[in-house]
Amino acid sequence: MIKVSEHAKNKIRTLMDEEGFNLDEHFVRVGVKSGGCSGLSYELNFDQEEQDNDKIFEDNGVRIAVNKQSFLYLVGTTLEFSGGLNGKGFVFNNPNAERTCGCGESFSL
Repeated sequence: MIKVSEHAKNKIRTLMDEEGFNLDEHFVRVGVKSGGCSGLSYELNFDQEEQDNDKIFEDNGVRIAVNKQSFLYLVGTTLEFSGGLNGKGFVFNNPNAERTCGCGESFSL
C-alpha cells in the first residue's frame, strides 16, 4: 500500500480541481518506469479509468491506482509534497529504494 501525507492530499486536491478531476470520483495513478539517473523513475498522473492489472486502494481520502508491476517497487511508500527551498514537488519516500538520485525522482533497488 502507498500512504499519502496530509500535505500531499491537499496539493492533489488543488491540482485535480485545476485539471478538471474530482478527488471523490477520480484517482491518482502512481507508477515506476525505466529511466532516470538511478535506473528507475516515478510517475504520477490523474486518471478516471481503471486498467485490468491495477491495484486500487485508498489512503487519507485519496484513491490510488498502481499497476501490479509497479506495486512491487512501491509497497510501503509514502507520497509527500515538498514546497521547500530545494524545489516544489511530490516526494516518494520509498523504503525499498537502496539508492536515489539527488533530485529524488529516480531510484534503484
